[in-house]
Amino acid sequence: MKKNLDWANIGFGYRPTDYRYVSTFKDGAWDEGALTTDDTVTISESAGVFQYAQTCFEGMKAYTTEDGHTVIFRPDLNAERMMDSCERLRLPVVPKEKFLDAVVKTVRANIDWVPPYGSGATLYIRPFVMGTGPVLGVQPAKESQFRVFVSPVGPYFKGGVRPLKLKVSGYDRAAPVGTGHVKAGLNYAMSLYAIEEAHHQGYDENMYLDSRTRTYVEETGGANFLFVTRDGTVVTPKSSTILPSITRRSLMVVAKEYLGLKCEEREIPFAELGEMAECGLCGTAAVISPVGKVVDGDKEYTFDTSDGNMGPTVRKLYETLTGIQMGRIEAPKGWICTVD
Repeated sequence: MKKNLDWANIGFGYRPTDYRYVSTFKDGAWDEGALTTDDTVTISESAGVFQYAQTCFEGMKAYTTEDGHTVIFRPDLNAERMMDSCERLRLPVVPKEKFLDAVVKTVRANIDWVPPYGSGATLYIRPFVMGTGPVLGVQPAKESQFRVFVSPVGPYFKGGVRPLKLKVSGYDRAAPVGTGHVKAGLNYAMSLYAIEEAHHQGYDENMYLDSRTRTYVEETGGANFLFVTRDGTVVTPKSSTILPSITRRSLMVVAKEYLGLKCEEREIPFAELGEMAECGLCGTAAVISPVGKVVDGDKEYTFDTSDGNMGPTVRKLYETLTGIQMGRIEAPKGWICTVD
C-alpha cells in the first residue's frame, strides 16, 4: 500500500524511507551487501571521504507507469558512469551487475514509497561510493562503502515547470583535464558558492563557460544544456569536461528518432547564444527545464517559452521522454528496467 503522503506537494528534498543498501569493500573485495533499516553511517574521523573528498554518486528515478508497473529509467548507463567515476577517484569500482542488483533491491524494498502515476512525483535513487578507510597522507582509502538510498521527490525547481533565469558565472566549474566528466562529489562542492551567489542575485542557476578559453558553453552546476536553433536543429555542447548526462543523451535520441529533428553535438561558442531559439537544462532531477533568459553582465539573451512556459520543441522533447518513462509511449529496447 502506498504511503499516505501529499504526493503533489512533497518538494525535492531528502525523506528517509524504510530500507537502504550497504556493501563494504575491504581486503581487496566487495562483500555481498545487504539491505538495512539503519540510515546512519559510522566511520573513522580520518576517512578518505572526509579528508580528501573521495566520493562519487549517481542519480536516477523510479516511476509508476500508466499500467501500474514500477520501472527505472536506463540504470545500466548510471552503472557504467559510476564505474568511470570510481576509476577516476581511485575508489574500488562497483561492478555493473552489483550496482543494478543493489538499485533494484532498494527500490523493491521501498515499493510503497514510489509515488502513484499522475502525481507528478517520483522516487529518486541515490547510489554513492565513499572512501571510509582512515588516511592522513594524500592517498586513496583502502576501505570503502557502496550505498543506495531512495527518497520520494517532487519537481527539482520550486514552482514546477517555469522559465529559468541564468547568469554567466565568473567562476570555473572544472579544469580542462580535471574531473568535470565524472560525477564526483567535489565537483558539486565547488559549485555551492557560485550557486548561492546566483540565488542571492535573483538567478536560478549559473551558466559555466569552458575554463580554458571562457568562450564555449559548458553546463550548469547540475545539468547539461540543450539548445534549439532558429532552423529547428537540436544542439548540445560537446566537451571533455562536462558530465555525460543520461537524460541529455536520451533526449537526443528522442529528438532524432521520435521527432525527426536534426541533431548536433558540438562545441557551442557563447557568441552563438543570440542565434538560439530555445534553451533547456536537462538532467535526472528536472528531466528538461526551460530557460527563459541568460544574463551576461549588461547583455541579456532570451529564449522562446511561449508554449506553456516552454518553447515548442522543448515541450515536445519533454512530453515524449516523460511519455516513454511513464509507459505512455513505447520505449527503445533496453531503456526501461521493470522492478515489479
